[in-house]
Formats: sequence, C-alpha cells, structure tokens
Amino acid sequence: MPTLLNNFLPFLFKGNFNLATLTYIWVLFKNCCGEQQAGDNVSKPVDVGSLREGGYIIVDGEPCRIVEITKSKPGKHGSAKARIVAIGVFDGVKRSIVKPVDATAEVPIIEKRSGQVFAVTPSSVQIMDLETYEYLDAPFPEEEDLKVKLTPGVEIEYWRILGKVKIVRTK
Repeated sequence: MPTLLNNFLPFLFKGNFNLATLTYIWVLFKNCCGEQQAGDNVSKPVDVGSLREGGYIIVDGEPCRIVEITKSKPGKHGSAKARIVAIGVFDGVKRSIVKPVDATAEVPIIEKRSGQVFAVTPSSVQIMDLETYEYLDAPFPEEEDLKVKLTPGVEIEYWRILGKVKIVRTK
C-alpha cells in the first residue's frame, strides 16, 4: 500500500489528468494492486481436439472431469465438432458442451498439495498446508469412507482448483 500512495499522490495533487497520465496511473494500479498476480494462473487455453477422457475442462465456470468425448468428421459445409460430457469436480453435476475441434477451451490448473487435518468442525474441515503452513477451510468430501478417516492429525492430499479446495484422499 505505501508504494501505491507514493506512486499516485504526485498525480492527485497536480490536478492535470490527461489521457497519458490516466493510462500511467492505470498501469501502476494493475501492477501494484491488480487482481491477478504472478503465479495465480487458474486456467490455460488448450485446443479442443487435444482433450482426452479423464482430463479436465472448465464448463460454465466450474472445473469438470471429462467422462466422454466424441468427435465428428468434418462435413461439406462445416468443421469437425467435439461433444464433451463432463462431471463437476465440486458439485458432481453432469455438463455437456459442443465445440469445434479447432477451437480452444479453458483447462483448470490443478495444484495437488499435501496437508494435515487441523480441526474438524460440523460444517468444514480445517487443513494446514505442509509446505506453506497456511490454514484452509475445505468442505467435507462426498465419500463416506473418506469422511470417517478425517480426524485431527491425519495427513491428506488436497487439490486447489479455481480458488476452491477439495480433499482427495488420506495418506
């Protein structure tokens, strides 16, 4: 925040806001306080033709695992299409999309990390990351056998996808 004030205060007191000045202020703001910083990549573009079953894709803003993909041949007046059926990682909802094979789709970047259960509350599980020592709140997993194993002190593997956390398994 001090660098933000040091960079903006001279312009605020001068009072001459031409286009170049406003552009410079905008660039300073995006570099200093922008929403996305380096290392915060949450997805990457990939050609639809290179997607495979078992891979992941973002459909309607939700990360999904691809369970079925069918590709049609190019016709006389159109390009080849791919029909993708995917199941949401967090909500389990089945989604399907149809896209040209040469189009791009967003694929989520999945961070697979190790953690330790710190506390189990009625609504969530508190996890401590074993590398960064930060605390996270994660919802209970859907699987009953995994829910039973979640006690304080147990080491787990969790995934971080699009800013959400999912407990995958115990170690």
